[in-house]
Amino acid sequence: MLASVIPSRPFIRQTRGETPLVLSDILEDGVNLAVWQRQLPLHIAEFGALLVALDEPLAESLVIELSHENAVPNVQGLASSCRDLEGYEGFIADVSWLVAAFACLLGARRIGVRLRLLDKAMCPRFHVDHVPVRLITTYAGIGSQWLREGEMDRLKLGQPEAEPAKRFEQLHCGEVALLKGTKWHGNEGHGLIHRSPTLNADERRLILTLDWLA
Repeated sequence: MLASVIPSRPFIRQTRGETPLVLSDILEDGVNLAVWQRQLPLHIAEFGALLVALDEPLAESLVIELSHENAVPNVQGLASSCRDLEGYEGFIADVSWLVAAFACLLGARRIGVRLRLLDKAMCPRFHVDHVPVRLITTYAGIGSQWLREGEMDRLKLGQPEAEPAKRFEQLHCGEVALLKGTKWHGNEGHGLIHRSPTLNADERRLILTLDWLA
């Protein structure tokens, strides 16, 4: 009798696919990661590599307000100091497409955009995000690392000695990932566990994140 009263939690899983349609899996109960296994177009990959090679500081944030469902996101001010680099317009078009797709999928009208050139791990410890959902993609360098459900005790997040040394998965450069956080209704306590990768002294990452603000 008691079993019929207590609702069962969905099986926690992750999905991957070679088309952007896989990103819609994040809307399903139990899915806390959906990965579009894309390869960056050559001109965008070369822009990212060039920006990394210049090794100039880059840490920008902006908030995109969309007045209606079919509004075109304006991200032209992003990384404006790099507008003279070859491939910049293609990069901006790609970011704009990702913002539009993110907004369409979630029905979002306010999106936080962050672009960072990193020379060290921004979040080196395994953790969960206290947001509904976040998009992460790496335009240059190595991608973020994540854990399958059960690989780490959630009560020990933040404790270095509790982190698995090798049993983690890693996103590839260019892949687009949607990570469900703890503030997604029905996903409380099951946000994807992930971290930034450790970088060597000569390594850099160009990373974009999108957050659903409203």
